[in-house]
Amino acid sequence: MSSEEAVSEGQGHVPEGPNPRDQAPQFVLPMVVRLERTEPPERTDALETAARAVLVLLSDPRAAGDGPWAEAVRQWEDARIRKVVRRARGAEWRRAEALPGITVTGKSAQVRVFPPIPLDGWPKDLARLQVSGTELIDPHPPGAPEPGGPVLWLSPSATMTAGKAMAQAGHGAQLAWWDQSDAERAAWRAAGFPLSVRTADPGRWPELLAGGTPVVRDAGFTEIAPGETVVVDGHRGLRD
Repeated sequence: MSSEEAVSEGQGHVPEGPNPRDQAPQFVLPMVVRLERTEPPERTDALETAARAVLVLLSDPRAAGDGPWAEAVRQWEDARIRKVVRRARGAEWRRAEALPGITVTGKSAQVRVFPPIPLDGWPKDLARLQVSGTELIDPHPPGAPEPGGPVLWLSPSATMTAGKAMAQAGHGAQLAWWDQSDAERAAWRAAGFPLSVRTADPGRWPELLAGGTPVVRDAGFTEIAPGETVVVDGHRGLRD
């Protein structure tokens, strides 16, 4: 597996012994970040754009009901929640944009998200893209979280490449989506899915974990040990 892959247990207790999710067909959600040599995106913006990309796909009519992506989304959500972030530039990016999917643009980042595919079913124009070692920086420290949306707090002790962190941010956004009613989802979508991704202060991390909000627990297959990676702090921003 790639170092950019995030495989999540999601929220709640992880049972001992064989996980029933492993018995289901395994799907993955592909995402591609545009990474031109001369204008790379800022790290935090790339993470936030990846999180929004997951939400845009989940809220798309093609992913619901009898839509053309709906069955793939259902099978993906019935198994382990896998996301893989690859990078592309130039002609690679143009070929990726030609495939069915959605491009989400942030302040400096562009991320294209595709409907889930079987683990061994990658289209050749995505399979050839580079996976490991996606590194990005923030030229300046990120400011205060954006009002009106959840904050996805990253673990201060989990050192991740940008690609891995983008996948984890996508997991957090998905848990925030599942935690809302249909009306709340509609309002969040209408507002443009405001959210923020920040690294938690080490002293506050235990408090966030104990707060009763959704928590991403990575399965530990790539880059980091199994454990909690993202806390979704979103009730006040989404519901007040």
